[in-house]
Amino acid sequence: MKVAELIVKCLENEGVEYIFGVPGEENIDLMDALLGSKIEFIVTRHETSAAFMAGTYGKLTGKPGVCLATLGPGATNLLTGVANANMDHCPLIAITGQAGMNRQHKISHQYYDLVDIYEPVTKWNAQVKTAEIVPEVVRKAYQVAGQEKPGATHIDLPEDIAGMEVDAEPLLITGHAIPQSDEKVIQEAAALLNQADYPLILAGDGITRAQATDLFRKFVKDTQIPVVHSFMGKGSLSWKENISLMTAGISGKDHITCGFERSDLIICIGFDMAETPPRNWNPDGSTKILHIDTEEAEIDSCYPVALNVVGNIKENIEELSKVVTYKERDLDWVSTIRTQILDEFEHYKQDDSFPIKPQKIITDLRDVLGDQDIAISDVGAHKMWMARMYHTAEPNTCLISNGLASMGVAVPGAIGAKMALPDRNVVAVCGDGAFQMTGAELETAVRLNLPIVILLWRDDGYGLIEWHQMKKFERASHISFGNPDFVQLAKSYGFEAMSIEETKELKPALEKAIAMNKPVLIDCPVDYSENMKLTEKLKNINC
Repeated sequence: MKVAELIVKCLENEGVEYIFGVPGEENIDLMDALLGSKIEFIVTRHETSAAFMAGTYGKLTGKPGVCLATLGPGATNLLTGVANANMDHCPLIAITGQAGMNRQHKISHQYYDLVDIYEPVTKWNAQVKTAEIVPEVVRKAYQVAGQEKPGATHIDLPEDIAGMEVDAEPLLITGHAIPQSDEKVIQEAAALLNQADYPLILAGDGITRAQATDLFRKFVKDTQIPVVHSFMGKGSLSWKENISLMTAGISGKDHITCGFERSDLIICIGFDMAETPPRNWNPDGSTKILHIDTEEAEIDSCYPVALNVVGNIKENIEELSKVVTYKERDLDWVSTIRTQILDEFEHYKQDDSFPIKPQKIITDLRDVLGDQDIAISDVGAHKMWMARMYHTAEPNTCLISNGLASMGVAVPGAIGAKMALPDRNVVAVCGDGAFQMTGAELETAVRLNLPIVILLWRDDGYGLIEWHQMKKFERASHISFGNPDFVQLAKSYGFEAMSIEETKELKPALEKAIAMNKPVLIDCPVDYSENMKLTEKLKNINC
């Protein structure tokens, strides 16, 4: 068979269902090989979107998503989405077409050394330089992408190698076990916990990746240690539990700051510093850290690690629960913070001002979506509001990129999410700036008949940047732009679409959009004057 056919056979052997991408001249052998494959190739409208789709699919399934681009501009377009997946620890394999080996030694049409370009944004990458190494390269790309901490790998395939004849077979798939920490370390961790009067758990994305949610919740219930989540760890503990302190991550003071200030031990479980920098919640580095993760903690002056408990998160939580001393805790302060957070949420439920306040948009969205439904936040001012106020009962139901945090992720991410979990309702929450970056993927959603809902927050500008400018300079600079008629634009792609003219229309519109079981866009004007009001309000929080 051809090398391209062998690559497809190896990917089939790994259980790959989809490849997202844009075909090109240098990968036509691979595209032809896919014609007889059970792998479905999803044609996207931009390579960055292909990587966003593959990354989200990988995050929700735990299996590496696969994306493809040609060389040159196709590969450089793909790079942003690959970097996004790598920093968010989403398992992903990127495949790029490449110039033939006979012209890589000189300046050549569309040729860049893609192994060098992709090396900083992947866990591992390689070029297929000989036909016989294909089974090893694909097996390693898949294994490295999926094992802790997951991320992106990259295979570069020269066009002349792709067309070569080869006699080889896929390699046997082998498992990869993560060892648990030794008993002595577990005992030391228990001693730290037992000595703490006001321990606080910071729950990160690693809990979900480790499939440790149930054990984690039992541990929390037994120990009665309050829990705060990172943006990406939302849902590890349900917001309805009386020891859930919701989400940390917004810079500066917030209600949860009081919890961090009171704590004498912060237990970071499955936490990665890309999720929320320690300077936001332990600014002077005075509170010691118990770090429980698959890797040792990054060195940071605001993250003073008293002990690293490294290894299988699920097993280490289980072992720690056996030896920690359970005791009564003063949780009145937790109730006080929860009351402040939830009162803020409830306060805006009946707000009827227009344009609609961010808080009201979120309370309506939360009321409409079920606990298992998925909201994917793009990057912008709305991301900060979603992180603070969209409370979750289950993990991976509010996806927020906080690694690379690339604008444009929500629409293609919603497509990837719906393909990964077709029985869930999926809503892409995005600003008008982010939407325009990947909005061409509306056609992809329609072509695939995917009933996603896009809730577009329209303010005709880059709202998050304006927020930062106003905080620092008290004036805005170069953040405004014009917009098309989003309803007509969405309809031209084949979406159902509606525009919100009064605040009371939003919740019924969301309910209708979900019930239609079609691709739907809702154009919703947002009042971002609330951004600076929040900034002033947070200044006055008194712990």
